[in-house]
Amino acid sequence: MHLVARGSSNREIARTPWRSACGAATWISPTFPDPSPCTATAMFTRIHHAAIICVDYARSRHFYTDVLGLRIVAENHRAQRDSWKLDLALPDGSQIELFSFPNAPARPSYPEACGLRHLAFAVGDLPACIRHLEAHGVAVEPVRTDEYTGRRFTFFADPDGLPLELYET
Repeated sequence: MHLVARGSSNREIARTPWRSACGAATWISPTFPDPSPCTATAMFTRIHHAAIICVDYARSRHFYTDVLGLRIVAENHRAQRDSWKLDLALPDGSQIELFSFPNAPARPSYPEACGLRHLAFAVGDLPACIRHLEAHGVAVEPVRTDEYTGRRFTFFADPDGLPLELYET
């Protein structure tokens, strides 16, 4: 059996039926590797990393390591690309890859544009995190409450204006 699904862009996406070891019927792309044995959505266990391109490598390195406290996993200068790649770890093992490229074009954040909207960090004590950021000269937006979860959150920006969120868990 073969199914063709239409996405919002009206592009046809061919999909192949697959029955999991649990017996749940699902559909996967014929070119995508076999997912987990139970469901197609369970093939992901967590986000491994998010990649960020910065303008001023030294300034962004300081911000992500000294201000946000992310641990350096690896730091490499790629001479052939005149680029730095800094791998940073969060306590749960997820990572941020910080890149520098000469003359990288700016990505609009305001007004909001299509693409990645922001990166959110889970925090246990939102007021303490806000005090820490403000002590380092980082402007933080007023705290808001998620109307669906009742959780508090706020936004701030990295040195290049990338919106970052603190989400109280």
